[in-house]
Amino acid sequence: MNNNIFPCLLYDGNAKESAGFYSKVFNAKVTLETDFVVDLDFFGQKLMLLNGPQVEKNASVSFLINCESEDEVQNYWEQMMEGGMALMPLDSYPWSTKYGWVKDKYSVNWQLYLGEKRGGQKIIPTLMFMHQNNGKAMEAIQFYTQTFPNSEIGNILRYKDGGEGHDTPEVPENIQHAHFIIDGYNLFCMDSSYDHQFDFNDGISMVVMTDDQKETDHLWNTLISDGGSESVCGWLKDKYGLSWQIAPKRLIQLINDPDKEKAGKVMQAMMKMKKIILKDIEEAYNS
Repeated sequence: MNNNIFPCLLYDGNAKESAGFYSKVFNAKVTLETDFVVDLDFFGQKLMLLNGPQVEKNASVSFLINCESEDEVQNYWEQMMEGGMALMPLDSYPWSTKYGWVKDKYSVNWQLYLGEKRGGQKIIPTLMFMHQNNGKAMEAIQFYTQTFPNSEIGNILRYKDGGEGHDTPEVPENIQHAHFIIDGYNLFCMDSSYDHQFDFNDGISMVVMTDDQKETDHLWNTLISDGGSESVCGWLKDKYGLSWQIAPKRLIQLINDPDKEKAGKVMQAMMKMKKIILKDIEEAYNS
């Protein structure tokens, strides 16, 4: 499992409150806490909670939790339902003897699943391709696995082979469930023909910590290609609308430097950038 890739959840000032809730539910540990960012250790995986502009999180990106017992599923479900909403009731399904989909009180979607872990990764982000992206899940899998090193395509289940379990007419060739790996990090994805009132947005993004400018340039240029778009401070959207943050490790080190004046200069330089240019960041730090 690669902890240089991890999800980021955007909050409207209540990241710390949310971190307290997840620490209680999942026994997660806070590893970093500032006014803007809270980092959590979830079962050895990293999750970033970021205070920023209000953007509603939705089910276009959900998090599947591989549980080891029915009691574990039940425990998470009961706590998530406090102020939350069931999107698929806790029950037995063809793919799991105990499964439920719940939106918690912070609008984060969780799929609680009794099954096996993938490479030791307990929590797996699941991407839903809908509207103009419906039918493009397989194309996206190929795009992402070709973009990142150490990647592979796992099991692919198409709707024509999946049997029961969905109540909306689906295109038989579309993806009901698929597993893929980018640089050692597991992801799931699916197509959906349902007319959901949401799509990918900045509410949930994927962070990639890079080693140097070459890696930063490669990922940035590839992910914005063929219809993607640049944003600010290392953020971008790929051609499917999924948000990414391409963040050099050196940038994070300098932003968290004990010398507040130097760290502030780095932050100011970053705020003026789209793609992060490490040479300019270093110049700001040393100025």
